Amino acid sequence: MAADRPLPYSRPTDPGKRHSHALTDGPDRAAARAMLKAVGFTDDDLAQPIIGVATTWIETMPCNINQRRLAEFVKQGIRAAGGTPMEFGTVSVSDGVSMGTEGMKASLVSREVIADSIELVARGHLFDGIVCLVGCDKTIPAAAMALGRLDIPGLILYNGTIMPGTYKGKPADVVSVFEAIGAYRAGKITLEDLYEAENGACPGAGACGGQFTANTMATVMEFIGLSPAGLNGIPAEDPKKDEAARACGELVMTLVHHDIRPSHIVTRNSLENAVASVSASGGSTNAALHLPAIASEFGIKFTLDDYAATIDRSPLIADMRPGGRYAAADMYNAGGVALIMRELMKKGLLHGDEKTVDGRTIAKIAADAVETPGQKVVHPIETPIKQTGGQAILKGTLSPDGSIVKTAGHERLTHRGPARVFNSEKACFAAVRDRQIKPGDVVVIRYEGPIGGPGMQEMLSVTGAIQGEGIGEEILLLTDGRFSGGTHGLMIGHVAPEAAVGGPIALVEEGDIISVDVTARELNLEVAPSVLAERRSRWTPPAPNYTRGVMAKYAALVSSASEGAITNGAALARALEARKEG
Repeated sequence: MAADRPLPYSRPTDPGKRHSHALTDGPDRAAARAMLKAVGFTDDDLAQPIIGVATTWIETMPCNINQRRLAEFVKQGIRAAGGTPMEFGTVSVSDGVSMGTEGMKASLVSREVIADSIELVARGHLFDGIVCLVGCDKTIPAAAMALGRLDIPGLILYNGTIMPGTYKGKPADVVSVFEAIGAYRAGKITLEDLYEAENGACPGAGACGGQFTANTMATVMEFIGLSPAGLNGIPAEDPKKDEAARACGELVMTLVHHDIRPSHIVTRNSLENAVASVSASGGSTNAALHLPAIASEFGIKFTLDDYAATIDRSPLIADMRPGGRYAAADMYNAGGVALIMRELMKKGLLHGDEKTVDGRTIAKIAADAVETPGQKVVHPIETPIKQTGGQAILKGTLSPDGSIVKTAGHERLTHRGPARVFNSEKACFAAVRDRQIKPGDVVVIRYEGPIGGPGMQEMLSVTGAIQGEGIGEEILLLTDGRFSGGTHGLMIGHVAPEAAVGGPIALVEEGDIISVDVTARELNLEVAPSVLAERRSRWTPPAPNYTRGVMAKYAALVSSASEGAITNGAALARALEARKEG
């Protein structure tokens, strides 16, 4: 150190170092500074607010693969605005890659692990602020959950959608491949056709291209206010994404200096705005899990009934895949999700005074929307695609605590038929593959809920195969598991209570008549109560699929799908209570 330069011990603390000063300031913290200097940080770096840069980069999928590059631009922005970035990574599980295997059970579990790990790193290193880079499905709600727990200034940037691929000269995505598998098994296409779909569907970096779960939750983050407006929608391989990342680095420093925290942004009203965006965009049913979970981390009571009430009053206005024609990149080119905001604001279906991390209100963002002339992705709200939105919450004798169906992309709202019962997705897929499912059937997949799976795996392998075989409009499928955002057709998920805890779905037998009426919001098992009581007296819960490790821990702690499948110890509490009663 130069002789004319004073020691840093008496330097005034930057007001933005609300947390990190306890880590870096004063003589007693010399050992910590020594270790941080080994990393390459200087006295000047450590005198500034310390900002965590969380990435979910992983080399198992295209969805998050550009985050290492984006993190460098985020860090540039933080440094330019007077902060010191510290990058760290967490896990991610690719739904699309693991789909149809035992690995798919890890996906929803990863949401909790990601939230826990972001929270732990931020708490352990006393960050003053945080930027979370997210991509594949569970990383987005996980980051929001972590921000709710930490309540330090922070924001979320989605690394962007993949561009559409091509198959037979038409736009394609990974769902196209799942459906091609079903078509091949049904003898409708050749193995060469399937290989063509495989090679053409996913052209590069970015998360799945339709309004599947990743793009649904990226939209939600703009409507809920945790992402700067317009930046999530920039596709992964668009050069503007780098500029967006740098802007987020600069913006987080504004949040830090003014102590603008996530709890100032996320309210009950902003949650309702988020649900409205799901309905209006024909988004994924997984939002019904993630939004109550996010609400819980912010200490806001937001139930499945609250979700249902907002869904029911929000029309479908975006013509997005899988139910519609367009991909997320098309939405960006049309003018972005601000167009949806603008249309919903016309009918007073959003709380326009809710604030966002970029300092504007929802009403202001809607007013600033710039529509590309001639775009056909977002319909005027005066002439919506559907009046009642893209989803419906169903209850009844088969799902007293609720279940969910996506209504975007099909017109069939009723079905009544005999049950075909499978105690795992694997068993059901084998039956579909062998063409044992017939028109009129009600396919029941159970013991795949949050506890039973555990992990509530998605069923895109099964639903894609059914659609590819060509019987998707002639059957009903229901499960206590969940669906990919790419699923379409009359498919009902999240049936609660789940089979593993003795919900009515556990009592269904082959040939029982099941009926659904989406308009009436009902899902019923047409079996006499006395018969169900007799079956219940014989029912015993199955042995757990895992008895140690993360999956067993998750099954012990996770709550019902109707509560967002949060790890609040509900299952363990029930087990202890049952043991006490026994």
